[in-house]
Amino acid sequence: MVVRQPRYSKEEFARRGDEIYETQVRSQVEEGNHGKIVAIDIETGAFEVDQSEIAACDRLEAHHPDAQIWIVRIGSRHVRRFGGRTRRTA
Repeated sequence: MVVRQPRYSKEEFARRGDEIYETQVRSQVEEGNHGKIVAIDIETGAFEVDQSEIAACDRLEAHHPDAQIWIVRIGSRHVRRFGGRTRRTA
């Protein structure tokens, strides 16, 4: 198993990931994918979408083995939640 070392601080990693999502990825994935996961390589801008974090990351790594991966849940500020869940109204 290869252990990937981060090449950026946590703050820089998050800044890059959020910027790529907002400027390059969001408009391509938002419609029809609410709640799915998008895995983004913060160095190349390549991304994969799936219901599963693992599947999205595995596919991204298959094309970009050294990817620095930032994960976003489409339509949400959080990838995971702890505690109670509020009901979404359309």
